[in-house]
Amino acid sequence: MSCLHLHQLARLTPPNLSHSVHCEECTQCFDDQDSPDGVDVCLLCFNGGCAGRSKTHAKRHVNKTGHLWTLNIKRRPNEAQEAANKYTYATMLKCWQCHASGAPVDDTKVARRLIRSIMRAPLPAPEPEFEHWREVIIPCEHVLTTPPYNGGRIAPSDLATCRECDLGENLWLCLTCGNLGCGRPQSGIEGNGHGLAHYNSTKHPVNVKLGTITAEGGGDIHCYECSDSTKDPYLSAHLAAFGINVRTLSKTDKTMAELQSEVNIKYSWSVGNVLEPVFGPGLTGLAELDHSSYMASILQILFALPAFQTRYFNVAYCKWHEGEDMLPLPAQCVECQMRKVADGLLSGRYSHPVQDLSEQHKVQRIPSTQFRTGIKLAGLMALIQKQPAGSEIMQGRDAEEFFTYLLDLVRKDGKRLGDRERDPTAIFTYATEQRLECTKCSRVRYRTDNSDILSLNVPGTPAGTTPEGQTTYAPVALTSCINDVLRAESLEWTCPACKEAVQGVKQTKFASLPEVLVVQTKKYALVNWVPGKLPIPVELPEGDVLSFDEEVFGRGLKQGLEEELPKDGAPAAVSEGPKFNEVILGQLQEMGIPLIRAQKALLATSGVDAEEALTWVVEHGEDPGIDDPIPTSLMNAPPGEVIYDPATVETLASFGFTTGQVKKALRETQQNSDRAAEWLFSHPDDMAENEDDVVDRARTPKPAVPPGSMIAPPRFRLVAFINHRGPSMHLGHYVAHIRRGEGWVLFNNEKVARADAESVGELKKMAYLYFFVRD
Repeated sequence: MSCLHLHQLARLTPPNLSHSVHCEECTQCFDDQDSPDGVDVCLLCFNGGCAGRSKTHAKRHVNKTGHLWTLNIKRRPNEAQEAANKYTYATMLKCWQCHASGAPVDDTKVARRLIRSIMRAPLPAPEPEFEHWREVIIPCEHVLTTPPYNGGRIAPSDLATCRECDLGENLWLCLTCGNLGCGRPQSGIEGNGHGLAHYNSTKHPVNVKLGTITAEGGGDIHCYECSDSTKDPYLSAHLAAFGINVRTLSKTDKTMAELQSEVNIKYSWSVGNVLEPVFGPGLTGLAELDHSSYMASILQILFALPAFQTRYFNVAYCKWHEGEDMLPLPAQCVECQMRKVADGLLSGRYSHPVQDLSEQHKVQRIPSTQFRTGIKLAGLMALIQKQPAGSEIMQGRDAEEFFTYLLDLVRKDGKRLGDRERDPTAIFTYATEQRLECTKCSRVRYRTDNSDILSLNVPGTPAGTTPEGQTTYAPVALTSCINDVLRAESLEWTCPACKEAVQGVKQTKFASLPEVLVVQTKKYALVNWVPGKLPIPVELPEGDVLSFDEEVFGRGLKQGLEEELPKDGAPAAVSEGPKFNEVILGQLQEMGIPLIRAQKALLATSGVDAEEALTWVVEHGEDPGIDDPIPTSLMNAPPGEVIYDPATVETLASFGFTTGQVKKALRETQQNSDRAAEWLFSHPDDMAENEDDVVDRARTPKPAVPPGSMIAPPRFRLVAFINHRGPSMHLGHYVAHIRRGEGWVLFNNEKVARADAESVGELKKMAYLYFFVRD
């Protein structure tokens, strides 16, 4: 029987460029066009829902929204290898008024128009191509100050091989003098480092890689002085001085970033070829979306923890959430996307050998390994990109930064839902107690801070060199690094009670410990403002069990035995600005840190810890305005306080923002009024609810009972760890190991495999993040 509602189709509007059309995959699970029943795309809001009998997210969407028209899309690979199109698509328009499961609609001109508009619509997030996650590169000062070349035209024959050897690939042209030198060996590409040798002898910093130059004037530019990739906006003009016309060139070689991406992929497959794949619930791989291994490793570990499994893989709670009103579409909902990831990783529905899929499609295309293509995190990644600071976190590609950001995102979403008591992130939170004592008057001050990660600085002591000339380092015990954090230290300090400079003693202890202790090992050093990673082995306690005794806990002010320092004391000579610790300031400057950055680091931290300040510099080295002068309000602020310029607050508040929102924006932008205004308009969903949300932590009342547990003595057992391969935290590849029973499983993007004891033992020493669970 023909559909009686066909006249309604004329009122449906095809999607435009502002719409996100979710036609490839269900927004609430990982069933996609390749699934037996395909995907139903809503023709009103363009949500994608699975059409199978097991999940029926399409039907739930219809029942909840009353949107009664969908387009079903199925995709199948072409069996003929020589076919022009890789896939064949089958589409069917469905009316949900005619049947509870959606009835097929007759082919009409209007129906065909709607089908074409959906099939041609751009995807809500780009495909996982290399270009999507390319690092943003800007010109450095050395490019902009490169002197013009006046040495005349270079003959094509002189651009064929390295001047110092006969290599004809991996060639770098010096933009200062025209020297052609080979690069360093990388990713199977030969190289003798003659380009670097030329820089060491001449200090000509900027080079372009031949073979990467395009007719549009693009190319792979490297600055040896900055030790980083850079961009030359005048590359065409610079090359013209050598007699090179970029309009006649085309890209024939891979850039450094492309080679690095290839290294990650090849490394992934090399591991997979020698390890045994495993399948089942909790053993689902995650597809590489180009440099997304930092995200994959964190998510695999989070959803291996009972707290996250209970929170997001719970049928009863899922039904309650789906029944709520006034929620955004699933693709815009943090709760929905976390539940989608939980279902993908824990259900086992997407974890099976690849040949099952091949048999289903009756196409013999089984690769050399039996790993299945992992589920794609495109939905979660697209959602995070739209969140405040989400793009910056994803460009950073640091597992620790993403972990911290995701916890904050989940907490904010739980607050939105009014569901704080089910917060799965609470298992990571603990408190530290900092005790500061004046050695002259013996008065003390206590401060309690909450944290989710125990960050440890790992000292690097050179122990020798490898045959390749790389420095090796002496092993460091994990417990030794923890003791360094808890050790008392002396400092120069202006006591608010004595009103003079005195010696103080600062010591940090635990006010509580969490259910899951996350430990970050910091093994990097600054080289030309680029944080480089050091291969320092860390030795774990016997049996991977971390124990703490009673002495690590602080118990606060001892009533009757200690006298507290006054809280309203201000430093001397406030009008002249704060008194920086000259010793630490000098140490930072000796490391090559500019004075303004060193001062900002001391202001942003306790001001008495060189390592703490250095860490701040490393983490904030790319912040906009990092080298701008320090605002007067910060220079004149007493310790632990932030003073805001009343005129600036009033001006920004006149745009319709609350005082609390303005102060938060100023705090986020180092009190730069122009950037604060941009921040306010670009972060409409990240506003402070009141002024209490933006006051300095030192003035915020702390809860009487700290988060975590104070039960002693605690014991923690290692359950997971994350390794990183690459020269810095922002470049390279992450893998995770998770304990299952008495063994370990390797999670390396889409490859999930048993890990042998020997490799686990070696990789544990070089881990970046450790996850310990309280016994």
